[in-house]
Amino acid sequence: MQHAVEYGPSFAWLRVQLGPGESIEAEAGAMVTMTPGIEMTTALNAGNKSGFFGKVMAFFVALMRKVFGGETMFVNTFTAPGQGGEVVLAPGLSGPIWHKRMTSGDRSLLVQAGSYLASSGQLETKMRWAGLRGLFGGEGLFFLESSGQGDLFINSYGGIHEIDVDGTYIVDTGHIVAFDSSLDFKIKGVSGGLKSLLFSGEGLVCEFSGRGKLYIQSRNLGALVGWISPFLR
Repeated sequence: MQHAVEYGPSFAWLRVQLGPGESIEAEAGAMVTMTPGIEMTTALNAGNKSGFFGKVMAFFVALMRKVFGGETMFVNTFTAPGQGGEVVLAPGLSGPIWHKRMTSGDRSLLVQAGSYLASSGQLETKMRWAGLRGLFGGEGLFFLESSGQGDLFINSYGGIHEIDVDGTYIVDTGHIVAFDSSLDFKIKGVSGGLKSLLFSGEGLVCEFSGRGKLYIQSRNLGALVGWISPFLR
């Protein structure tokens, strides 16, 4: 599989060249174009589960991923015919598309709700409980944990900045895109007491600790929604 990110960074889309029989999985609604002959199949966003009880469990997992993980309940898989084919995918938000080639020896990556765009190969994506700290941090109760071998494509609102954490690092919760599973984190208020928490406009922050990669976005979707809301009344 070959790919190219075009029209970035602000309005990026992902162009994928599939060889014979190759496939890529993407969020429902992400497809822009595809060549004739490509087969598209739709499944619950819950991994591979067989049998009656497996299908029931898949439904509830997909529902939880939608409600708590910010994803759609379904994913589409695009598979090329014998002569190969092309599919173009685009995220819902303006911003760059980041590619990470993962191997079985890599640490798993925890991705914020809504940032997953597509994946290929033997990657497994499952929900990981973030505890009540995730709820109060405004990022939901779950992160999406991706592990295995393959290509992972993530989008963000604004540019993606990579940080090597070695010790502690503090980030506004709305700017988190993804981070290595080796990092621990806790949600806390900004320094300065209750007055700063209520009136500084910063709200809650996430304090990471340990060693690993952290990826943040240069814009905050929640802040954009807050800025637009008064004009909609």
